[in-house]
Order: sequence, then C-alpha cells, then structure tokens
Amino acid sequence: MTAIQLTPAQRKEHRSAAHHLDPVVMIGGDGLTPAVTKEIDHALNAHGLIKVRAFCDDRAERETMLATLADGLGAAPIQHIGKLLVLWRPIPPKEKIERDDRQPGPRIVKIVSFSKSGNHRATVKKVKVYGNERVTAGGQIKRNRKRPAVSPKRKAQD
Repeated sequence: MTAIQLTPAQRKEHRSAAHHLDPVVMIGGDGLTPAVTKEIDHALNAHGLIKVRAFCDDRAERETMLATLADGLGAAPIQHIGKLLVLWRPIPPKEKIERDDRQPGPRIVKIVSFSKSGNHRATVKKVKVYGNERVTAGGQIKRNRKRPAVSPKRKAQD
C-alpha cells in the first residue's frame, strides 16, 4: 500500500486533533518489528488518528520508521516532532451483522425512586417488563391500552 496524500489544510486539521492525544504504541529498542506494525495497524483501525512514541535517538531512523509505517499500512504521516510520530488513516466501516433469530421478549428495567427528604439513598428496583406493558413516569407498570383506530374527535366530525 502507499501512503495517503493529504493537503496542508487537512494535515493541519489532523495535527490539531492529535495535540491532546497520548501515545498509543511505543517502539522500543528492537525497532520496527512485525508485532509493533501489527499493533499500530490495530490502533489505526480502532482510533484512526494515533501517536506513536519511538525510543531511538537517531532522527533519520525515526523518519524512515514514519515513512515505512505510512507506506506499509496505507496511512498518512501527519507529524514527526521529537520522538513522537503521528499517523492517520480513515476508520473502516464496521460490518453490521444481521440476525433473524431475535424476537421481542421481556426486558429488565431499573426503576429508581428517590427519597422524599433527600437525605437517604435512592432505591433501585429491577423489574421485568413484558411486551404489552409500559413503565409510567411514577414508576408503576401498566398494561398498554389498545389504541382506537379512529380518535373520538374524528368520530364526532364524521
């Protein structure tokens, strides 16, 4: 893969977004190993914009690391400042799993009632609510009413 080419404005935007980030991956004394590259790839998939800290003292070596990572992972090199390398790659869309085996059923709802004086803890009650039931604003469980197909006002108009 080749590195993503960005305009200076896009690069500036990503630099500002990466300012507050902490390094996600650290490159140790062994340099750029396949395990480190794999970890950086996972971090790019999860976050998109990451910082990598390289613990080598040679600036030229860090520049080659940044270029190698950008080319190998299909990412854009955003910034190299000191021992920090910033990379960006768009996050791939997640695959949505369609499931046909789900059916409506009971769900568990927490009902919280606060004390009237305010000095005591709120009581939390877990209740099973079925498909034909609802929880009111007061915390009571009521059965849903069948709604009429036509409202009473409409019946009066017709």
